[in-house]
Amino acid sequence: MEETLEFARSAHDGKPQLPLALRLIRNTGVQKRHLVQPIEKTLRHPGLTERNRIYEIESKKRCPQVVEQALQNADMTARDIDAIIYVSCTGFLMPSLTAWLINTLGFRSDTRQIPIAQLGCAAGGAAINRAHDFCLAHPGNNVLIVACELCSLCYQPDADDIGSLLSDGLFGDAVAAAVVRGSGGTGIELERNASYLIPHTEDWISYSVRDTGFHFQLDRRVPGTMEPLAPVLREFAKDHSWDIGSLDFYIVHAGGPRILDDLAKFLDVDREVFRHSWATLTEYGNIASAVVLDAARRLFEQDTPRPEATGLIAGFGPGITAEMALGRWGADAPARLGKAA
Repeated sequence: MEETLEFARSAHDGKPQLPLALRLIRNTGVQKRHLVQPIEKTLRHPGLTERNRIYEIESKKRCPQVVEQALQNADMTARDIDAIIYVSCTGFLMPSLTAWLINTLGFRSDTRQIPIAQLGCAAGGAAINRAHDFCLAHPGNNVLIVACELCSLCYQPDADDIGSLLSDGLFGDAVAAAVVRGSGGTGIELERNASYLIPHTEDWISYSVRDTGFHFQLDRRVPGTMEPLAPVLREFAKDHSWDIGSLDFYIVHAGGPRILDDLAKFLDVDREVFRHSWATLTEYGNIASAVVLDAARRLFEQDTPRPEATGLIAGFGPGITAEMALGRWGADAPARLGKAA
C-alpha cells in the first residue's frame, strides 16, 4: 500500500485529482499485491507488442505449477481431464493457452478447449458455471479451470482520471486453477447456476482498446451495483428453496470494499460471512477472475464446512454481469445425480 501511494504521488505530482485518488486508494483495504514484474518496470510502458510478449512468457511460466497443484488436490492426472476452461482478460493469445497446456502438460489431444476472454472479473464464476454445465451434459467428465490475470500489464502511465488511479491501486496479478469433477471427490457439489445482466450497464466497466493496449474504464456508478444485484441473488436462492441470508458459506468476488459492504447490507448478512473474499482483497488486491478461486481455496484450507453445508459462489464483472452458483459441501462421496463437485 505504501509503495503504491508513493508511486502515485511521484507519477502524478501536482495534479488536482491526486489527493482524492490517494484517499480512495487508502480506502481500498488492499495491503499487499503481487506483480509479475518489479514495480519500476510495471510503471513503464514498452508498447503493446512487448506487453503481450511478457503476458505469454509469464502465463506459460506460472500456469503449470497451479495446474499441477489443482490436479493433485483433486487426486487426478492430466489424462483424467476432458475439458479446460481458460479465463483471462489481461492478454491475448491465439491459439489460446489451452493448446499450449494440452501439448506441454500431458493432457489428451481430444481435451475440449473453452477459452473465455471478455467477462472480466465475472469470468471466475462463469468458468465454474460452464464447467458445471459441461459435467451435466457429459456425465462423469472432469473440467480443469485456469484463471490467469496479469492486471499490471494493463497499467497506463498517462491515464490520470480518478477511475484509472483507483484501479491502479486496486488490481493485482494472480494465477489460479481448480478442478470440477463429474463425480466423487471433496468440495462444493454444484446444484444450480445462473447468469444475470443489469440492463443498459455495458459501458460501466469496459476496455477502450487503443494503440497502447487495454485502457480500463470504470464508471462511478459501479460501486452501487450490489443494490440491484442483491434481490437477484435472493430470488436465485429462493428458486432453489434456500434463504440467501442463512447459507453456511459465501464465495463472492471482491471487487472492492464497498462491493462487499453493500452486498452484506442488502443481503442482510454479517460482513464476516465474506471473510475469505476480504482476505483475498487485503492480501492480493482485486485479482479479477481469480478472486472466487482464491476465496474458495481459503474455504478449503481454513474453514472446511460440515457435510451438507450450503453455500453461494458469485462473480461480478462487465455487463454488468453476475455469475451465480449454489452448492453443498460434500466429502469423499459420490456426487448426487445431476451434480458436479
